[in-house]
Amino acid sequence: MNYIKIRFGTGFDHSRTCGRSVSDMFGSVNPMFAIGQRRWNPPMDIYETEEEIIILAEIAGVEKENLEIEISHKAIRIHGTRNCNIGMKNATYRLAEIFYGCFERILFLPTTIDTEKVNASYSNGFLEIHLSKQDHTAIYKVEIQSD
Repeated sequence: MNYIKIRFGTGFDHSRTCGRSVSDMFGSVNPMFAIGQRRWNPPMDIYETEEEIIILAEIAGVEKENLEIEISHKAIRIHGTRNCNIGMKNATYRLAEIFYGCFERILFLPTTIDTEKVNASYSNGFLEIHLSKQDHTAIYKVEIQSD
């Protein structure tokens, strides 16, 4: 069974982010120049219920091994790579709308989540992440000590 890598923490390590390059400028002029080098942003939806926040990401063609999720109490970082498996030699591209290479999305959450209650699944090109909201209704008793 393959698992999705999920890392919990308080901040995100930006040293591993996909860097932007000069090729980003030329991607629309000549798509072949940017294949495999361009950073792309997969479309995502965020839903909220009373108990949880649900994130749905469209990342077809990304292998689980090339996908990583980092979660803090207030944000989530989804990043990975979609490899270009199609190598058309001696072909001229007339249209290139499918992005390959690195992607990264950092989403700030509308409320604090419980990092102990996270569930993720990946099926038919969609990554679905369920994040349980932290219980803010709990009553904490504080004992006041006197001198």
